[in-house]
Amino acid sequence: MSTPSSGAGDRLVRIGAIVFFIGALSTLATMAPLFLGTHPLPPIAWSLCMLMGVGFLIAAAGVIRSVRAGRAGRTGRAEVPGA
Repeated sequence: MSTPSSGAGDRLVRIGAIVFFIGALSTLATMAPLFLGTHPLPPIAWSLCMLMGVGFLIAAAGVIRSVRAGRAGRTGRAEVPGA
């Protein structure tokens, strides 16, 4: 059995998921002191929370790139008779 080849936007989707996960972890770390009653984290920690949105945008760009590559591949092929 062979491994499937990666599509046009697969790498962007993976990178976006990793960046989103880092942003989610930083959001949890930033919000935890609010619930625990300790001192809040510095503003740089709050800015790391924005990585969730950045990761989502990167992943969405990968999905759009995959869709466009799929459409280009479909329209570039000859039509198979009987399909």
